[in-house]
This record gives sequence, C-alpha cells and structure tokens, in this order.
Amino acid sequence: MRLYLLPISTRRTLLYCQRLNTGAAEKQTLPDKIQSKVVRTWAAWERKEDGWQKKIVNYGNHIFRRIPYEEWGLKSVPPLSQSRKEAELRGTEKVEVVYPKSLLAMDKVPKILEKLATEREGLHKKRLLWCFIGMPFTIPVGLLPVVPNLPFFYLAYRAWSHWKALSGGKHIKFLLQKNLITLTPSAIVDEVYAHQTYPLPSTPKPTTGPGAEKVGDLGPPPDIKTPNPDGETMLLSQANGKKMTQALDLPQLEVELERAIWQVETAIKKRNAGLMKGGLGGRDNGH
Repeated sequence: MRLYLLPISTRRTLLYCQRLNTGAAEKQTLPDKIQSKVVRTWAAWERKEDGWQKKIVNYGNHIFRRIPYEEWGLKSVPPLSQSRKEAELRGTEKVEVVYPKSLLAMDKVPKILEKLATEREGLHKKRLLWCFIGMPFTIPVGLLPVVPNLPFFYLAYRAWSHWKALSGGKHIKFLLQKNLITLTPSAIVDEVYAHQTYPLPSTPKPTTGPGAEKVGDLGPPPDIKTPNPDGETMLLSQANGKKMTQALDLPQLEVELERAIWQVETAIKKRNAGLMKGGLGGRDNGH
C-alpha cells in the first residue's frame, strides 16, 4: 500500500492510503463486503430525483462532510489482519510514504505519522463506547411502520467509523514500530505546491492544539507580507487540490482533499472571527 502525507496548512496534514494490490492480503472481509453493499445502495439513492431516499442522502452527505478529515484518513488505512502482518514483515508487501520534501523534512515524516495515528485514539475509543451505549435506546424507532430506524443506523455507522479509525491507527503504529515504511519524496507533489497562488487564508493564532507539528512554509511571493510564523496558513486551495488528484492520478483522493481543505479553511475563519470578537489589539482577553 502507499501512504500520502499532504499538508493542508502549516499546522495540519492529510493522511491518505492507497491500496495497490488485490492479492491474498487484500481478500475482502465481511465488514468490507458490507461496506461495499452500503456504498452501492447509497450511490443508487443518490441518483434518485426525489423521495425519502434522496432526502436521507442529502442530509447524510451534509453530516459526512463534517466528520473530521483526520478520521477519514485513518479509515482509509486497512486493518492489520494476520495475513497482512505476515506479508509486511516478510517484505512481500511494501509500504511507501509519499510526501513533499519542500514542506516536510524526512526526519519529521515518522513523527507526523505517529501523531496522526495516536492523537485521536482516546476520542475514538470513547465515542465508540457511547455509540454502543446509545444503540439499544433506538430500538423502539424500528417498531414504527415504514419509517427506517435512522438513529440506529447512524450510531451503527459511527461505531464502525470509529473502529475503522482505531484499526488504521494501530496499523500505522505497527509499521513505525517495525520500521517497515519507505520514505519517498515526490517531485509531482512538490510541483503542485510550488504552483499554488497566494494569498491563502491565514490566522495569527493556530487552530490546532499546542502539540501540533508545524510543517514547512513555501512562503508567499515577495510582494506579499510573510504570514505570522506562530500562526497558521493554508497551503492548498480547492483548485490546487483538484490539480493534486489529477497529477497523482488518484480521483478517489479528490473528495478527501476537498473535505479537508474545506474543514481547515472553516476552522481558520472561525479562529479569526473569534480573535476579532475577543480583540486582538495586543491582548487576547487574558486567555
């Protein structure tokens, strides 16, 4: 498989996993088959002109867009099955990490991978538990005629999503512990970042916690003021996100990048709005 690390801003990086082969290690499990069936059903509902299925899809897509892109990234990493573990330890299945060397120093890449794999682990465990606790309370809804038990299906989906994210994180931790990754700087990825037009959304205060790993900054053109080094600046626009998927020939990456860019841009706008409301003229309300 191939992992991509694509900085969205100077404080946030998208992780995406591309599965490269369909050998024994890629044999579909029961959860994979269920997922494929759900995806086909969802696509069929999406094609409908109207009706309750179309309304559910529209509302569902609205919710999905707000699920953190970090969770989607971990979900793209396959769970560590026994056959996959053996293949990776034998070296018959290589794991490549593609990244832009203009933004990420080679020695930073494992640290960023480890942080992405572990920083939300506690959150996923906690929310997985709450999904299981909540599911029995939705059973009465299923007794209503005609109406599908949407609360149950939503909690079941979220439980599966948190489990997938936890499994993806465990897989990455295994690869790092066993030193099974190959770091591959990409000239193609660097080229896309190099042609990004400034200015991009920026904030003098980061939208992340204090432990966030700061990535490199390509820097704006000479006629534009350099962003605050302690703040956060977008590194990709939606237009360049599409160019990235085209350059890498990864159409399935487009929705992941679009979602991540939108979420980070929204966080930066909210951060700036909060700073303006609180007053940024030399003081930050004492906080």
